[in-house]
Amino acid sequence: MDNATETTVTAMPRIGDKAPSFTAVTTQGDIRFPEQYAGDWVILFSHPADFTPVCTSEFMIFAAREEQFEKAGCKLVGLSVDGLYSHIAWLRTIKEKIDYKGMKNIEVKFPLIEDITMNVARLYGMIQPQESATKAVRAVFFIDPKGIIRAIIYYPLSLGRNFDELYRVLIALKTADAFSVATPADWQPGDDVIVPPAGSCGVAQDRMEGKEDMTCHDWFFCTKKIDADAVLGAVIKK
Repeated sequence: MDNATETTVTAMPRIGDKAPSFTAVTTQGDIRFPEQYAGDWVILFSHPADFTPVCTSEFMIFAAREEQFEKAGCKLVGLSVDGLYSHIAWLRTIKEKIDYKGMKNIEVKFPLIEDITMNVARLYGMIQPQESATKAVRAVFFIDPKGIIRAIIYYPLSLGRNFDELYRVLIALKTADAFSVATPADWQPGDDVIVPPAGSCGVAQDRMEGKEDMTCHDWFFCTKKIDADAVLGAVIKK
């Protein structure tokens, strides 16, 4: 028997997987994830450390836009490997001292998970050793009302996230579910959506002959119009 150190490897969750369950302490009390969010979409996101400038800018924007995500039926949950008291002190500093891009007096009301053991970060593959063995990268998990991971985006430590894109991804996922369509590159509400490929030669021919209410660029690539009001009416809370 050699002296090699045994290493436990946890596979990263993948799109379509059930979001791994955990319990944790947060700035808003104890959390049981994702079970207590059943019925809602949720974005679980990690950041490298408290009291760092990129993370501060991100938290201010997420907090400023929380109501927008809430109206889209989506809760926000943050995580870093810092402790609870560090979280509290940092969020208080953001509210009392930071004025950035016209944002000030910003109060972060969504939960920020304490993960000093890095157990949750490892469970979700947020620790990328070639980037940092002691800090979580900027991971984003979109989890649907059934607790299924629907999209995953990873950013390195140096790159702040684009929050317009995070919101666009959420709306696109909900649109795909609501209308049984796909969304093309750079899609925004009101743009044409992609109709699923024809399931038979007859259907493909009907589409190419203009017998269905859609535009077919070829038999496999058909689009149709869903106006922005219809999209937003289906995915945004009244």
